[in-house]
Amino acid sequence: MSLAGLFLIVFLLVHLGINLSLILAETREPFNRAAHFMGTNTVIKLMELILFGGFLLHMFYGVLLQIQNWRARPQRYRKENYSQTSFFSKFMIHTAAIITIFLIIHLFDFYFKVKMFGDIPMAVYDGKEYHDLGILVIEKFKISGFVIFYIVCFFILAFHLIHGFQSAFQSLGLEHKKYTPVIKFLGILYTVLVTSGFILIPIYIYFWM
Repeated sequence: MSLAGLFLIVFLLVHLGINLSLILAETREPFNRAAHFMGTNTVIKLMELILFGGFLLHMFYGVLLQIQNWRARPQRYRKENYSQTSFFSKFMIHTAAIITIFLIIHLFDFYFKVKMFGDIPMAVYDGKEYHDLGILVIEKFKISGFVIFYIVCFFILAFHLIHGFQSAFQSLGLEHKKYTPVIKFLGILYTVLVTSGFILIPIYIYFWM
């Protein structure tokens, strides 16, 4: 559960880096070239399988652990503990369910549209054709309802990460009174920077592109 979660945390950084090229570069070429590389490189395609495996493993163990918790405590406490950690951990299964729904929609909007249907506009760079995935993203982020849905989902992801980051290290036994506060700080910093980066992209595209 923890290792799969940390793997997905690293993946988010890579995904954010590629997505930011849409608003930092003058054209969609860097984004489309990166997307093409990610979709055709043999090593990346192998990592893609590992990524899907990571998602499935993370979700499977998340559900399994939640069921075990429910079975171990069939009756709720008469008085809940509202410490910061328990507050975030209390809703991990709920935020995970929403994130899973968002992920399925996201995959159908982009990944499966390329892999299964192929009805994607093409762009030509240096005489070679590339799928113009950048225009798909821009068109999607011109729809106000989708932008709102996207932003809400990333706020929920932030809620999930704020506990998951520190919890992953704790579950691996990396807990110490000296280092745990540092890990918690890094978790908050990571969560704020990554989710803010993802949220900035649709806002910028909707208002200024």
